[in-house]
Amino acid sequence: MSGFDSETTPLEFPCQVGIKAMGSSTANLTDRVEEIASSHAQVVNTKTTASRNGRYVSVTVTVEASSREQLEDIYGALQSDDAVIMTL
Repeated sequence: MSGFDSETTPLEFPCQVGIKAMGSSTANLTDRVEEIASSHAQVVNTKTTASRNGRYVSVTVTVEASSREQLEDIYGALQSDDAVIMTL
């Protein structure tokens, strides 16, 4: 499942885009998502939300994106990380 569909998203670059990754709360996910995103783009903001029972966490990073390819690279890197269960 891809979090970004380059064919149907009418973004005008450069722009700020929120990218959400979800995973286990024991995986230090916030640091991992920030590290992956910052290796591809400037991270503007990070927000972390725990699930109701505390077993999972969602991390939303807002990045300054300069191209669709850059976003696709970020989503690809996140999806290949074992700690990430899903991206949006």
